[in-house]
Amino acid sequence: MPDQLNQVQQSPLRQAPVTLLAIGLTSGLLSGLFGVGGGVLIVPALVLLAGFGQKLAHGTSLAAVVPISVTGALGYAMEGSVNWVVAALLAAGSMAGALIGTWLLHVLPVRWLRYGFAALLLLTAVRLGLETPHRLAEAELDVGGAVLMLALGLLVGTLSGLFGVGGGIIMVPAMILLFGISDVVAKGTSLLVVIPTGIIATVQNLKRGNADLRSAALLGLAGVVSAYGGVRLALLLPPRVSVLLFAALLAFTAYRMVRTKD
Repeated sequence: MPDQLNQVQQSPLRQAPVTLLAIGLTSGLLSGLFGVGGGVLIVPALVLLAGFGQKLAHGTSLAAVVPISVTGALGYAMEGSVNWVVAALLAAGSMAGALIGTWLLHVLPVRWLRYGFAALLLLTAVRLGLETPHRLAEAELDVGGAVLMLALGLLVGTLSGLFGVGGGIIMVPAMILLFGISDVVAKGTSLLVVIPTGIIATVQNLKRGNADLRSAALLGLAGVVSAYGGVRLALLLPPRVSVLLFAALLAFTAYRMVRTKD
């Protein structure tokens, strides 16, 4: 009887690696498909399925999305679907914005800001659902456009620092709606920007003990396996279907933000 009891108590621990691998596989596929880091799925899955606390889930997720984003970005880059200049501008703004967002987190009433951001995501989902991007469209940036890209990156980093959401959920629709960039180029560029942001955030989380690198390694390993499949699927999807699916992802993210407890 004691042996049976011990076996029952240990079974969740034995199943944890399988759970993490399943979460990683699913997140990698969605990351490649949508051009997002994957935290939109990883964070709630770690909390609900693996028993992680909210802060540890966020930190572990950010560490896991780095290798996943590398794979996805390489997949898009091999197809010529990454705008390197835009990525550099967005990354510069995003890294600065992350510092601002982290500071604002301690001085602003985040709950009401979260509701406002969720409403913005829903409005963006509706607007994106009405859009049919041109698959061959390219961004032609002048000085004003470059400044706007830096500002967008700053906004992305600030919102990411405040709410713990991946930058791709903001960057991809902004690039499509505001700059007329192709949906696949927007996704590939977004994944490239996620990489340095994720590395910086992971270093900070490790200092605070808010990341489990062993779990992140399992998540990232599984995600790497499936991310390229997501990229191939994104390239095959018609632009109209692509933006409708992304609009659904925005609506899901808005729902998650409203349901998240402070």
